[in-house]
Amino acid sequence: MQQREAAVERGSGAAMDFDVLRLSIDRELVRLLPALAAEQANPQQETVLIDAMHYALLTGGKRIRPLLCLLTAEALTAATVAEMPSIRTAAQVAEAALVAGCAIEAMHAYSLVHDDLPAMDDDDLRRGEPTCHIRFGEAVAILAGDALQTLAFEILAGGRLSALGVSPGAQLRMLRQLASASGAGGMVGGQALDLAAEGRKLDEASLSTLHAMKTGALIESAVVFGLCVHNIEDTGLELDLRRFGKLIGLAFQVQDDILDVASDTASLGKTAGKDEQQDKSTYVKLMGLEGARAHLDALFAEADEILRRRALHQTPLSAFTRQLATRIR
Repeated sequence: MQQREAAVERGSGAAMDFDVLRLSIDRELVRLLPALAAEQANPQQETVLIDAMHYALLTGGKRIRPLLCLLTAEALTAATVAEMPSIRTAAQVAEAALVAGCAIEAMHAYSLVHDDLPAMDDDDLRRGEPTCHIRFGEAVAILAGDALQTLAFEILAGGRLSALGVSPGAQLRMLRQLASASGAGGMVGGQALDLAAEGRKLDEASLSTLHAMKTGALIESAVVFGLCVHNIEDTGLELDLRRFGKLIGLAFQVQDDILDVASDTASLGKTAGKDEQQDKSTYVKLMGLEGARAHLDALFAEADEILRRRALHQTPLSAFTRQLATRIR
């Protein structure tokens, strides 16, 4: 615990080292996963399933969602809006954000495993490595995805967050948020819209709705979780943070659309040109490459304005947002 707290606390200030935070996140993910058979004194679980869960969750990844959760919580700790009770320390809030962010990362990993399946996007490369179903077979990959999904809820409902001072009401809010964001009205519904849209030309409103559900809902959740771990109930602040999360989610998708046509498979770590092969509607197809870049700039500009309005613009959260904006530069 001391190592995790130290890693998070070393990140305080505008010059936060995001790679240090990623290491902290990776260590926490290992802690939260079921132990590999080789590490169990008396193995009780199907070893191939556990191997597949570790593979799907720990092989690569930018950890954007847990980072956003951590950085939002940190920004609110530094701001006057977060007046914590004296019994809670900044380190406890940071660790709670770390745990909550890892729950979202588990949900995200499940979605990637299922998205890559032959019945979905049918991809054999993810993060520069064979996809989970290529490595372990379709049946095990489906089960690993299912297990990662339930792990996300187990983390949020568990006693660890309570021990770190997160109120029962805040835990319930996070559970409801993740269920809503990952279900038919969020990520899964967005994937259904994506499949139905193949071969069709969507307008900007329809495309934005699709990606706000498929990609943006979990990113929005990550930001909201950063508020929840403070036990803050501020409707105006929450609305602003939700809008900020939505903007980052849409911007991330626009970036992906640009990278799909402007990068190669080796650079992406997944199959380049896949959207064109599957005749999907994208921001590049809708707006052209330069139009998509201009739209991307506008999304990040609005996100930055929200942080400025909330006096959160001189924080590591703002610095990370600027770093995301340079992802395709």
